[in-house]
Amino acid sequence: MRHRVAHRKLGRTTAHRKALLRNLATALFERERIRTTLPKAKELRPYAERLITLAKRDEDRLHARRLVARDIQDAAVLKKLFDTLGVRFATRPGGYTRILRLGPRQGDNAEMAIVELVGYEFKPAAKEEKGAKKDAATKKEAVPKGEEKKPEGGKGGGKRKADAKAAE
Repeated sequence: MRHRVAHRKLGRTTAHRKALLRNLATALFERERIRTTLPKAKELRPYAERLITLAKRDEDRLHARRLVARDIQDAAVLKKLFDTLGVRFATRPGGYTRILRLGPRQGDNAEMAIVELVGYEFKPAAKEEKGAKKDAATKKEAVPKGEEKKPEGGKGGGKRKADAKAAE
């Protein structure tokens, strides 16, 4: 029977499991959205939410910062947690994270999930790149055909050959 037995061991020793959760929490606070396996995500949730609750403290702020600094070693992430995330969740009574199931992983059929902070807005980079390509294409069309600059030296790499000649 598993009476009063909490948490998953995740197939790791205690020290390895603590290091894993610390690294996952650091990555979550840094990127605000990470992809991992479902059991790891379920273990990360209470761990990360406890750290965010400490970051929200108004009284004993220094003590709370030192308690969180035991687990979050990266100074930039610690600063973000207390200055940005703690303020963002100041009025929220709990439930700072969200777990989204993704389905099985291709290689080993492990159940995958996304863990994200509530309020995180996903901005795909692909759409921004497409917009940048369109802007570049319109800029290229805006230059009259006769006034385009042609590279020196003919067949590609003209600058290198010109620089080599100048050095001689």
